[in-house]
Amino acid sequence: MLTIDALKSFGADTDDGVGRCFGNADFYLKLVKTVPGEQKFDELSSMLSAGDLDKAFEHAHALKGVLANLSLTPILDPMVEITENLRSRKQMDYTPLMDTVMEKREELKKICEE
Repeated sequence: MLTIDALKSFGADTDDGVGRCFGNADFYLKLVKTVPGEQKFDELSSMLSAGDLDKAFEHAHALKGVLANLSLTPILDPMVEITENLRSRKQMDYTPLMDTVMEKREELKKICEE
């Protein structure tokens, strides 16, 4: 069962995240549980592989917003870097950053399933 303590151990700023959910921890946890299944992660990876920086930016920016609102810092930090590089249309290898995002997403998925 997903808990605030498990998310704190993961590195999430749960105080901020719960605060953004009007202090409702159950609502916060319900929203966090939706993150691992979000298809935009896979779509972002595909768009980066295809070199579609405009669409990739749209997806990265949307994900950044969700991750920031839920204060899921371990996934948010690399997503911010991806988003800002895409905002400036920087041609680079996004693989290391996406690998971190996907690893942390998988880690969050396991926490949600416990």
